[in-house]
Amino acid sequence: MVAVRTCIGSRRRAPRSSLLRVVAQGDGRVVADPKAVMPGRGAWLTPTVEAYELAVKRRAFRRALRLDREPDTSAVLEYLRRLPEAEPRLAEQIDAEEHQDTTEQAERLMDN
Repeated sequence: MVAVRTCIGSRRRAPRSSLLRVVAQGDGRVVADPKAVMPGRGAWLTPTVEAYELAVKRRAFRRALRLDREPDTSAVLEYLRRLPEAEPRLAEQIDAEEHQDTTEQAERLMDN
């Protein structure tokens, strides 16, 4: 079974492997955790500038990370801007994975 998480920006559910984990640090900064191994409370974000901007607009970083004030998320934005353009587009990849999962589930039900 594939681990699924929800993006704090777009609110779309996606496989954990296609999202970026972000972590709140004690100094009020939020940083990218691409390997998803850093200690502390984390949240999941679609690794696009658009999803980041939605999360900032919705004040989702503060809420998801349970912080007392708006955090400094500039390190996350810098990380996202350094990422190469994903091919195929992430949304298309997620849709394809969801379709594959649904197809496999339907085939299993029909076999039983």
